[in-house]
Amino acid sequence: MNIRNIQLRAEGINKYPAKQHARAVASKLAQSDGLIYLLGQYAFSIEDSDQAKTWRQRRYFYYCSGVDVPNCCLTYDISADLLSLYIPEIKPERVLWEGRGPTIEEAEERYDVDSVNFNGQLFDHLDQWKKENSNSTFYILHKDHRPVGEKFLKVDCESLKRAIDLCRVIKDAHEIECIRRANEISAVAHRAVLRNVSRFRSEAQIQGIFEDACISNGAKQSYPVIAASGENAGTLHYAKNNEPLHGRQLVCLDAGAEFQCYTSDVTRTFPISGSWPSHEAKNIYCVVQMMQEHCIEGLRPGVKMYDLHILAHKIAIAGLMALGILHNGTEAEIFEAGTSRGFYPHGLGHHLGLETHDVLEVPIMRYSLEDDSALLAPCRVDQPPLEEGMVITVEPGIYFSRYELNRAYLSSPIHSKYINRKVLEDYWAVGGVRIEDDLLITADGYENLTKTPKGEVALDIIRKGSHSSRRWED
Repeated sequence: MNIRNIQLRAEGINKYPAKQHARAVASKLAQSDGLIYLLGQYAFSIEDSDQAKTWRQRRYFYYCSGVDVPNCCLTYDISADLLSLYIPEIKPERVLWEGRGPTIEEAEERYDVDSVNFNGQLFDHLDQWKKENSNSTFYILHKDHRPVGEKFLKVDCESLKRAIDLCRVIKDAHEIECIRRANEISAVAHRAVLRNVSRFRSEAQIQGIFEDACISNGAKQSYPVIAASGENAGTLHYAKNNEPLHGRQLVCLDAGAEFQCYTSDVTRTFPISGSWPSHEAKNIYCVVQMMQEHCIEGLRPGVKMYDLHILAHKIAIAGLMALGILHNGTEAEIFEAGTSRGFYPHGLGHHLGLETHDVLEVPIMRYSLEDDSALLAPCRVDQPPLEEGMVITVEPGIYFSRYELNRAYLSSPIHSKYINRKVLEDYWAVGGVRIEDDLLITADGYENLTKTPKGEVALDIIRKGSHSSRRWED
């Protein structure tokens, strides 16, 4: 895949369907009138510094605007079907330092809105709307999003978020295309890592070349790169990426590109040398590969992620028993005891979109980290079934976390009897294996949007890369 091809294709993406999204949100509110007000993300400096914080657009605002510019806001008059964008005034004295934002005319051309105004006009427009709609409701996401000094008779700060969440769960054609492009760029970046990893000395180099390939293709990172080698892969959200690769068997690379605010989430696990360093590493990879393949085959509308999550656990148990890591019980007994969660502690996957862990009909953030249900969300039994247009990840894994297994499983009379400590000793160095793809639910099944190589194809790229001077262009 050639970087230039992706850049040229990106230019052909149509205007973001903001008006379509605003109308869909209004239909979920089931109201014939009212004013929706969405606040974009403002630019701020780091505390006690003149350096700007890394800026990231508010996703609820972006969904109804398609605007990736700081210091904006948006209104949608439901009865008038009027979508209005408010942008910051251009300050001539700051252009030299910060560049110029869009003009009214440029914004009207670029965005799918009915009118564009400067921020200074917002309060006059709100006052006029209140006079003409004194009994209508003012919809905001949060209490503190109410415009300063403005008073409305009827303010609703609860319904809007749920209405947008319901819309965002199902992706339209434009959103799917953005996620597809994000996956294409992720594939380029993962290939760059595979082609060069045999020459790398540290995890930092893996992160560096991945981010290099993404930035060169006009993409950001969906989330911080996880480049976990050896036992570091037993930490699910490993973030340091600063340890040497020497002596490590595998690398678990969890990294995805973000394209026009839409994310990808891709994980590959591979040996640094291009050949399996041990039977243990290959065996665990094969078990996880089987978990993923069987779960992906089960994707279709009407299926619950919870049921596939349970299937993944049962495949993991069978595989770990065949390897002798689990013993002294039947598969059913080990499943009921929950011992497999010591090796597979997270859910099978999550929704994907404007967020890496995208919104759900039942908000994922309602699960606290202290609640065991957080480990399953959104693979809980109370989650609705899959529908056409959803984009989800399927990311099973098996991990060997010394800390967690010693803390909660090897010290437990419930679990320790099922774990073969002697055999387990041979697997600590494996660290962990996770394989993750992004999948679109279609009318009759699924489409795998992730084209990143895995398995033997990835190993072949590593081996060929050790003799090549190229970085990422095919």
